[in-house]
Amino acid sequence: MTTFAPYPAARPRRLRRDEFTRNLVREHRVTAHDLIYPVFVLDGHNQRQAVASMPGVERLSLDLLLPVAEDCVKLGIPVMALFPVIDASLKDPTGTQAMNPDGLVPRVVRELKKRFPTLGVMTDVALDPFTSHGQDGLLDETGYILNDETSAVLVQQALTQAAAGVDIVAPSDMMDGRIGAIRTALESQGHIHTRIMAYSAKYASAFYGPFRDAVGSAANLGKSNKKVYQMDPGNTDEALKEVAMDIAEGADMVMVKPGMPYLDVVRRVKDEFRVPTFAYQVSGEYAMLKAAANNGWLDHDAVMLESLLAFKRAGADGVLTYFARDVARIVNPQI
Repeated sequence: MTTFAPYPAARPRRLRRDEFTRNLVREHRVTAHDLIYPVFVLDGHNQRQAVASMPGVERLSLDLLLPVAEDCVKLGIPVMALFPVIDASLKDPTGTQAMNPDGLVPRVVRELKKRFPTLGVMTDVALDPFTSHGQDGLLDETGYILNDETSAVLVQQALTQAAAGVDIVAPSDMMDGRIGAIRTALESQGHIHTRIMAYSAKYASAFYGPFRDAVGSAANLGKSNKKVYQMDPGNTDEALKEVAMDIAEGADMVMVKPGMPYLDVVRRVKDEFRVPTFAYQVSGEYAMLKAAANNGWLDHDAVMLESLLAFKRAGADGVLTYFARDVARIVNPQI
């Protein structure tokens, strides 16, 4: 252990005296390159729907999403993550629209990559936006989510997205073995450059409510829950096991979700594996900060930046956050 000089030879406040010194010795900082911007996309033209539980967040049709993508490029945000809002008439128990090569997600991916080739595009690999029951997988006759049968569908979903040209597929379903199955399929189809960001430690959290409103799965899910496949919030050793399995199966990057309530898990994952580690500042976290700021109880920009700095301090290499464009404008004031 390092031995420090005692006071008064050591005065830690000397390094806090003025702004230039604080900037010089700062251990962690947030940049635009640390951010992934999640967006909600829906079919149609000139469609804009506010998400009531997420002030400032909208569901957008592709034509209105394109200026958002252009803004991300200008702000230096490296990746935009797509979450589809599927018309209820297209949902069914097996989520067949997830595998449609002409479906909403592949069409949006193709257009984004054509217009903004330098912008990374990430897609969600999960069935809940596409299923009539709102679960992430296929159900047996008792309503239990089937693992291997679901993984087979997720493989086809990932291949559909990869064929459309997506850069990163992000399986968020928490089925056992799906990373290995997807990696094998991608390799066999020649998609050797498609990256996998695995939602490795995704908890059965109460912080997802506004997101489910945004993608339209909350009503379908009803009073059901996802506790038979998402992780128990009381467990952290289990998270390390999940991450280890996903890395062994071919994940390029891993994610912890939710974010701030699970910073201890982020730290353990980074310390244990030293792989690219991400966290998702989920809809409930965003909604809480927005609500408090809108009521004048908190300084919006200050708590926004402080919350993201906490992710970096905990060991996250990057953060998915609905604040991404707001943050990028602040940390890149010249733009």
